[in-house]
Amino acid sequence: MKPHHSFFCPKILPVTFILLLSFFGESLAENHENFLKCLSLQSDTISKVIYTQNNSSYSSVLESSIQNLVYSAPTKPKPLFIITPFHVSEIQATVKCSKKYGLQIRVRSGGHDHDALSSVSYVPFIIVDLINFSEVSVDAEEKTAWVQSGATVGQLNYRIAETSQNVLAFPVGTCPTVGVGGHLSGGGFGPLLRKYGTAADHVVDAHMIDVKGRFLNRESMGEDLFWAIRGGGGASFGIIVSWKINLVAVPSTVTVFAIPRTLEQNATKLLNKWQYIADRVHEDLFISPILFRMNSTMVSIFTSLFLGGIDRLIPLIQESFPELSLTKQDCKEMSFIESVVYLDGFGISESANVDVLLSRNFPKKSFKGKADYLTEPIPEEAFQGIYDIFFEEDEKTIGLLQFFPYGGKISEISESEIPYPHRAGNIYTLLYFVDWGQDTTNEAFQRHDNMIKKLFNYTTPYVTKNPRSAYINYRDLDIGTNNNEGPISVEEASVWGKKYFKNNFYRLVHVKTMVDPDNFFRNEQSIPPFRLVKDEL
Repeated sequence: MKPHHSFFCPKILPVTFILLLSFFGESLAENHENFLKCLSLQSDTISKVIYTQNNSSYSSVLESSIQNLVYSAPTKPKPLFIITPFHVSEIQATVKCSKKYGLQIRVRSGGHDHDALSSVSYVPFIIVDLINFSEVSVDAEEKTAWVQSGATVGQLNYRIAETSQNVLAFPVGTCPTVGVGGHLSGGGFGPLLRKYGTAADHVVDAHMIDVKGRFLNRESMGEDLFWAIRGGGGASFGIIVSWKINLVAVPSTVTVFAIPRTLEQNATKLLNKWQYIADRVHEDLFISPILFRMNSTMVSIFTSLFLGGIDRLIPLIQESFPELSLTKQDCKEMSFIESVVYLDGFGISESANVDVLLSRNFPKKSFKGKADYLTEPIPEEAFQGIYDIFFEEDEKTIGLLQFFPYGGKISEISESEIPYPHRAGNIYTLLYFVDWGQDTTNEAFQRHDNMIKKLFNYTTPYVTKNPRSAYINYRDLDIGTNNNEGPISVEEASVWGKKYFKNNFYRLVHVKTMVDPDNFFRNEQSIPPFRLVKDEL
């Protein structure tokens, strides 16, 4: 607490400060005690799922789902309490009591938020960790599933394949430990985006707890709120506990390949050609280059999923991308669920059992990511500047660029159908990623942060403008934040909001104003409500 300059007095400050600390310390302790009493009155079972900072399991529960080690550091703010509910009633009690006693809620499904907004806050807060809400119920005959928000993408992929005998799937990403709740509420896409669009495009119902602690489904929440939570960032509107999704058909046999090409093997010309064909090839074909440095050269691995067999794939590549020189020996046929494992990197260098998708326990890393959208190809000669940035860094600085193709179904859906707006006109998404493993030093952070910012700044002339679009599931606080401790104006929030949502941002503000006018569900990049006086001026 800082004294006002006009009242600053060095002699009386120490005594005053001690008295204030004593008063507020007692008040906070009493407030927290009252919060716990409130919970016990609201729920008979919640005492079994509360972890206080004095609990011996507190640290392990906190760190279990923080995927980015940057935010596990001792210097980062910690929640006052962690609640791992098993029942909806426990979530309802938490919302009511947090609201009553002024505690901010952070909701965590998989913990993959790049800037850890699901695990860290700079005001007094608690975490609602949905790890026990992880049930997946598949109806293969109806081609639907109910999945709880704490389930992982890997678990969802596995259960769909298991129940449907490998002929149904869902268009999510391939990273197995990503939580379903965050993935769907941000839009969510993976290698099926050209065939079927985003994951959120296929959500047909949801269950959530709103700011009043009410349990809502699609009918009771209304179409505006149901629209908002499918790609608009669910944490702004409540706690979404489960989703009903329509499943999609996949063939019993798909084909994958991962072909590395160095600069000496014409990687630049291949990347350049890819830019002109990636969004135009058959919608069953997904080709995604990954660019990184290896020793004294650059390598581009052209990874691909094709929804069909090798005999059908080879002619398509020969027609659209003959420069790749694809052969049958480069390709592998497998089931779709095996391709998920392959494309996540497990199966490229070694064979891996699909059971790996059920695990939540993979090595955690320190990392940072950004995203861009392109409507025109990067000029071939401009790739040299990208390579130069990689070569300026020492080899300990690890980064990559992934080129994610558009076209097909994702480009056919209206940009206002759901809040995720990045549709027709985009030829691909460019994902920037750096990681520095288990190294949690500030020096390692600064090196990698500088590198990703150099790459991001360098590509400015080639990506979307006014606004420079971004992807909320690649959370990036560098593009703008709310004032988390005071009032937020719509105009201030639009700086980052229009980058994620384009003009859908204003409809999201309208929904927020209807369902959470006091802005209880908030974070550094949450949708603000419209405040009549300030936002009209």
